[in-house]
Amino acid sequence: MNKTFDYLVYIGRFQPFHLAHMQTVEIALLESEFVILALGSAQNERNTKNPFLACEREQMILSNFSLEDQKRIIFVHVIDVYNDEKWVKQVKGLINTVVKADSKIGLIGHFKDETSYYLKLFPEWQMFELDSLKDSISATPVREAYYRGEIQAEAFPTGTIHFLKQFQKTPIYQQLQDKYQTQDTTNLM
Repeated sequence: MNKTFDYLVYIGRFQPFHLAHMQTVEIALLESEFVILALGSAQNERNTKNPFLACEREQMILSNFSLEDQKRIIFVHVIDVYNDEKWVKQVKGLINTVVKADSKIGLIGHFKDETSYYLKLFPEWQMFELDSLKDSISATPVREAYYRGEIQAEAFPTGTIHFLKQFQKTPIYQQLQDKYQTQDTTNLM
């Protein structure tokens, strides 16, 4: 079956990878030969907003897909640079290292709020715009619940749930949970 795109680029932090993310990747797999997940905030420092390293997010994401689909998912790691021009140049450079010449590249995403402006920064890639998926799941509230010790099963695919449960057993989770709780009480003052 002919696909609309050779590659669809999906940019996100995926902290953690939830059902709306998964649905987007599934749609991208239907529309393109390959899906490139540009993992944002890929630097090697953890914080409460970015608890998982890029390699951990790769494992979390792939655990939700068949071996056949996993072969069609490509990752690039995007470091935060806090300058749109440099960031766009970095993303394009990373994408160019994994695509074949003369490929039809698209960008898949959803304009959910003002933070989605970056989707307009790649005019050379055809936009494949989605409506809000899976009841507008946002990673922030499910991540906050995670730090309270909850895993909201209705928000995550099976592989992510397994990953989150295993991660909860690590000293790193405990450190992040303590940091979150300290930040939370500081914000209340």
